[in-house]
Order: sequence, then structure tokens, then C-alpha cells
Amino acid sequence: MKIDFSEAKWHILFIILVLLLIYPLLFAVSTSFKTMEEAYSSSALIPAAPTFSAYERVFTTIHFVQILSNTFIIASIVTLFKLVTALFAAYAFVFFRFRWKTPLYFLLISTIFIPFTVTMIPNYMTLTKAGLIDNIYGVALPQLADATGIFLLRQYMKGIPSSLMEVAELDHVSHWMRLRTIVVPIIRPAILSIGIIFFINSWNDYVWPAIMIKSEANYTLSLALQMFVSSEGGTDIPVAMAVASLTMLLPLGLYAVCQKFIIGTFAQSGIK
Repeated sequence: MKIDFSEAKWHILFIILVLLLIYPLLFAVSTSFKTMEEAYSSSALIPAAPTFSAYERVFTTIHFVQILSNTFIIASIVTLFKLVTALFAAYAFVFFRFRWKTPLYFLLISTIFIPFTVTMIPNYMTLTKAGLIDNIYGVALPQLADATGIFLLRQYMKGIPSSLMEVAELDHVSHWMRLRTIVVPIIRPAILSIGIIFFINSWNDYVWPAIMIKSEANYTLSLALQMFVSSEGGTDIPVAMAVASLTMLLPLGLYAVCQKFIIGTFAQSGIK
């Protein structure tokens, strides 16, 4: 059997990169099953004496179910509204005819490049006046629309055969019916994959919830993780890693189930 060394070196390189990427995840899960003493004294991936004490402390130290619920509610609201606004906006930019459509589209897409720090203070001041500080809905409110979703859905909609829409127009089918019966079924994989990306990004968000949330009852999982990390030492490493492991379960599960849709969406986003 002849070995192609030119290809083998790339396989070896990719394997090394994959190991480097998954090592922190394996380390987090492994450390969550260690005792405090072993966590500080050993970096081995296999615990010498596995224990569930860290997970027990998670559920007894904090209101984990409430925090999990807060995170899920915020991520669900953000994902739903981002998808709805992206779907309607993308449909308008593809199938509506109106003046200044192209400049308006590029102006909208340019908001992707605006740093979060630019909008952070105005959003905070607005929500303060609205009385939504330390409120999970205040965390979700500024994130109800996203230009990236509009861009991706627009690229998919541009690939829909024009003959389908022309026939619908000749039959005097309303835009709502065209969207519901023609467009959505065709781009359903893209909607699903983009929705998962939105959900995971909101699930993992830390900076904005840290600014908005003050009380533990309204914490998200990312803020709960910070509770067990001390900048002055004394960090409860096993418990922190237990929270981290629980936090990444749902996003990893969603990605594992729907990875082909996610990869396919980005692979075809530039193909008409």
C-alpha cells in the first residue's frame, strides 16, 4: 500500500489542531470530577478518584435551575425575534422593488462592523430610563435584530428560481402567502442553522448580561460561572468547571444534531 506523504502531513496537522481545540473542553469536564486538592495538584485528564461533589455543590450553592431558565428564556427570545426580523427584512430586500434599496441594504449590513462598545452605553442609558436594569428582558431587548441574519437569508433567497415567484405574482398570491408557502419551505435549512447560531451566541453571551444583571436571581449561566472564579485566589476550580461543563452541554448538543445545516449555510451563503 502506497502512502501519500504529501497528504499525510496535512492529516497530521489537522489532528494536532483538533486536539489543541478540544483539549480545553476535555480538561474542563475532567476537572469537574476531581476533588479540590487534585484539581490544584494534578493536570491529568483522567481523575484519580472521580467524584460528583462539584456537581452537588453547584445545585446546592446556587439556584441553578432558575439560572438555567433565565439563560434559556433570553436565548429563545433573542433567537426568535432575530429570525423573524431577518426573514421579513431579507424578503423585502430580495422581492420588493423600492427606491434606494441597494444603498439601504449596504447601510444596514455596515452595522455589522460597528463595535459593541459604541452601542453599549446608549443602550444601557435607554434601558435605565425604561426601568429594565436587572431584568432578563432588558438583556434581550437590544438584541432583537441582527444584520448578519439578514445577509445570510438574503443570499439564500436570491437562489430561489425567479419563475416560482413570477407564477405566484401572476396568480395574485399575496407576499405573505409567497413567504409562507414558497420561500420558507425552500430556505428552511438556512433558517434552522442560523437560528442555532443565534441561540448559541446568546447562550454564551457574558459582557452584556454582566452590565445589565445585578441580582443572583436574574443571573445567566455565564455570570454564574464567574461566581466561582476569584481574582484574588481561592477559586473553586472543580465547581467552576462543573458549571462550565453544564453550560456547554446544550450548545454542543444542538451543534452535533444540526452541524450539516450550519456548515451548509455558510458554504452556500455566497453562491447564487
